Amino acid sequence: MAWTVTYDLEEFRAAAGGFLGARPARHTTLLTVVSSLAAVGSGRYGDQPPYFGWWTGEGPPDGAEAGLVRGAFLCTPPYPPLLSPLSGEAARALARTLARDGERPVTGVNAGRETAETFAAAWRRLTGTVSSVEETTRLYRLGALTPPDPAPPGRPRTATAADRDLLISWCEGFARDTGALRGDTAAHVDDKLGYGGYTLWELDGRPVSCAGVSRTVADMARVALVYTPPELRGRGYAGAATAAVSRAARDAGVKELLLFTDLANPTSNALYQRLGYRPVEDHLLLSFAPAAHAVPEQGHPS
Repeated sequence: MAWTVTYDLEEFRAAAGGFLGARPARHTTLLTVVSSLAAVGSGRYGDQPPYFGWWTGEGPPDGAEAGLVRGAFLCTPPYPPLLSPLSGEAARALARTLARDGERPVTGVNAGRETAETFAAAWRRLTGTVSSVEETTRLYRLGALTPPDPAPPGRPRTATAADRDLLISWCEGFARDTGALRGDTAAHVDDKLGYGGYTLWELDGRPVSCAGVSRTVADMARVALVYTPPELRGRGYAGAATAAVSRAARDAGVKELLLFTDLANPTSNALYQRLGYRPVEDHLLLSFAPAAHAVPEQGHPS
């Protein structure tokens, strides 16, 4: 039972791709990040090279073959490691593996609540750092789509290269509002424009809101980066754009359509539930910092 860590994306896809694709909803962010890296290149999220790992551990309770991949993670600096759901043993072993390595700074963790808390506790025992919650998000899955009724005035359309400058400006606004979307905003926009990943809501020929969608991987896609400029909020445009991009994804054959919301934002959580999105699980984004006067424990955590 061990972790294998590599900088080779194709090696990771060959080893862990089947594991990730077997449960696309639970592995949605890992799948979409891998897809983006494969399409755009290793510099998609930052200047430092991404790295990846998979856990070949204990077999499931039904006695199926042991030694198969049972967990995975990836890290695209400056973002913290992104973990699949892991057993307690696998999460603690990953903390030991990354702490021993020392070459790859670990600034936090992003995972489902239980896995994030287990990894953070092990990391604290190994390094003496403390963790703090940066964000708590909830993953939703679309059931029956229920568009806004009545819909706001306007119509949807797919964004094109002519909308690039506007979308860069809006993505920068989204980053300021949420603290997310670090890295090269223009590269992010170009990536999504390359596969028709933005839907705009237009009023009298003027874009007033947008909603993005990830590439489709394993019949799954995720709505992301829903944005309306501050002066145009409260008019229903974000809900209309989200419903439009959701319908387009469903029409294109996406079987599982997902999105994350910040649990600190009750407005967005209520909006997406009105559109037909239903809760799946909660995730934590934790950051690590040195503890004042802390003395790291020796050895391995239990």
